[in-house]
Amino acid sequence: MAIKLKIKLLGVFRGISGKNQLYLDFEKDDVSIQKMVKRLVTLFSPEFKRVLVDPELDNPGPNAIILVNGQEIGLLNGVKTKVKDGDEIVLIPVSHGG
Repeated sequence: MAIKLKIKLLGVFRGISGKNQLYLDFEKDDVSIQKMVKRLVTLFSPEFKRVLVDPELDNPGPNAIILVNGQEIGLLNGVKTKVKDGDEIVLIPVSHGG
C-alpha cells in the first residue's frame, strides 16, 4: 500500500530547497522519518543535506525539530518513528550559537 506525506519546510530548509511544502510518495507503507529524510536529501542540493543532517551522527536531530502531525519525534520514536498515509511532517531548523 502506497503512502503520501505532506512535508512543510521552514526557515533555512525553505530557503535552500526553494519550497515551503511538498508531497512525497512512497510505494510501501513501512516508512520511517529516517527514510523520509534520506529521500529529502536526494531531492535537493548537497547544501540541504549539510544543513539538515548532522554528519557525525548521520541524524537530523541536532539540526531540526521534526513534527509528525504536531508531535515532536523525540516524544515518539525518534527517527525510527513510523509515518502513515496523509501524515503531515514539519521540519523546523534549530539555530546553533557560536
